[in-house]
Amino acid sequence: MALAKAMQDIKGNTSKWLGSRFAWQEGYSSFSVSQSQRPRLIDYIDGQAEHHKKWSFEQEYISLLKKYGISYDERYVFG
Repeated sequence: MALAKAMQDIKGNTSKWLGSRFAWQEGYSSFSVSQSQRPRLIDYIDGQAEHHKKWSFEQEYISLLKKYGISYDERYVFG
């Protein structure tokens, strides 16, 4: 399944499930993680609230784009 189709299905189904009090943002991004990094990813998710007290999501996202050489236009990141 193409990522765009998966996101369409996820956004559509969760919006129905969560109701009108919830809305998805217009865009999305996707990063893959190798199986060998799964435990590290789980630890990251578990500690995300504490992590983001020090470093905002926006700061972390831009650092990932730069780290992996993904070009972006600042006008279209975060609205």
